[in-house]
Amino acid sequence: MFVKFVLVFFVLLQGSFVAAEKYNVLFISADDLNTDLGCYGVEQVKTPNIDRLAKMGVRFDRAYCQQALCGPSRASVMTGLRPNTSGFVWLKDDLRKLQPDVVTLGQYFKQKGYYSGRVGKIYHYGNPSEIGTDGHDDPQTWTETFNPYGIDRSQEEKITVYPASRKGKGLGISMAWWDPESADDDHTDGKVASKAIELIEQHKDEPFFIATGFFNPHCPYVAPKKYFDMYPLEEIKMQGLKEAKADLADVPKIALKRDGKFWPYYMKDITYEEARKCKQAYYACVSFIDAQVGRLLDSLEKNNLMEKTIIIFWSDHGYFLGEKGLWYKRKNFERSVRAPMLISGPGIVKGGEVFSPVEFIDIYPSLVDMAGHKVPQGLDGVSLRPLLKNPKLEWNRPAISQVHYSPKEQGYSIRTKRWRYTEWNGGMAGKELYDHKTDPDEITNLADKPEYQSLMSGFSSQLLKYSSTYTAHKPPKNGDSILEIFKKKK
Repeated sequence: MFVKFVLVFFVLLQGSFVAAEKYNVLFISADDLNTDLGCYGVEQVKTPNIDRLAKMGVRFDRAYCQQALCGPSRASVMTGLRPNTSGFVWLKDDLRKLQPDVVTLGQYFKQKGYYSGRVGKIYHYGNPSEIGTDGHDDPQTWTETFNPYGIDRSQEEKITVYPASRKGKGLGISMAWWDPESADDDHTDGKVASKAIELIEQHKDEPFFIATGFFNPHCPYVAPKKYFDMYPLEEIKMQGLKEAKADLADVPKIALKRDGKFWPYYMKDITYEEARKCKQAYYACVSFIDAQVGRLLDSLEKNNLMEKTIIIFWSDHGYFLGEKGLWYKRKNFERSVRAPMLISGPGIVKGGEVFSPVEFIDIYPSLVDMAGHKVPQGLDGVSLRPLLKNPKLEWNRPAISQVHYSPKEQGYSIRTKRWRYTEWNGGMAGKELYDHKTDPDEITNLADKPEYQSLMSGFSSQLLKYSSTYTAHKPPKNGDSILEIFKKKK
């Protein structure tokens, strides 16, 4: 009897040890990175390390941000809340003023006894103006933080800006590039990777949540020359401006409000060849980031941490590179709201691909769940654990994205497996409907076709529960919206 009791006690005790095991989280983000990556089918762009990560875990083919603007998107990822739930809809909103009691993702892990460290950009930063500072960070999220900066910040005067008349007028919204003969570690993102590797090695014997935030490929597009050399300029192709803009003939005017007066390619007086040069530079920055991701993966392998670490790679939103005559983000088009998301780790299928839409607010509950913890109540997202274990599982949740031009000018978009439906000001300012089965580039707006009115009515009803939650507030005085910045320049 005593022996039996001891055996039962041992089994229970052993089970408690298994349950108590804490998986690490390596949380990797890139800034303004679209899905022009090898593992997303764009073979021109050389990303062997991101592709390597995709083979290690699950690639989400249709992952969508909730707002295609850095600050709100990053806040939604870190809180698991939609922009309208948190109130964070402007570039420089203050998370703690809006939601003083929110428990952020890194904060949650910190409360569970993890080391929570940040290197680089996770919350919003002005880029490059706030590189090397805390930017708009949330101190409660982290155990400690680090803000490296390299020559892309300290030698900004060497950056080529288009048009030349904009030199010295700020690089945060620019078409600008630089290809110095330099080492990776001369640049901010090289230093970010080096510091993250240092943290991995320092904290390898305790549970950690290490957030590594790269600033590239956000403009200005600066990377070592060797990455530019990977993309001969003659191989960089772009749609002609006339043809590109024709794609927008059937789009509501409000959908293009930010860009209309600043073409070609968003900034005035930029030539087609200059835009191609910027696209080359963007791809160079993508390959530069890919190399840093490889260094992080190598560090986990070197320290025997692969089997106990969940890795996620994501970007805050997508990015236009001349398609439809557009550049940058802040649109409800697929190119703007779709972004890469890869997750690997213990218990996650290797080489899996999910083609159902998922949302970035799902990141928070997914990481908590996969790390073996209880998902907090009150999050807007859901755990993707079922898909991480079975990528072919039927998944019918749509993805919701939004754009805010002003408290009275908003657009909401719903993405299902087949359709994207967008309405502006509740449909009063225009509607868009795209069939991704036949029109993946969203060229033909079907919203005026009688045969689709019933379908659109159903989508509109679904969007209403999201748009009706918005509480209007003006942009912070110390951080105007991008739209307001341009109004001041007129």
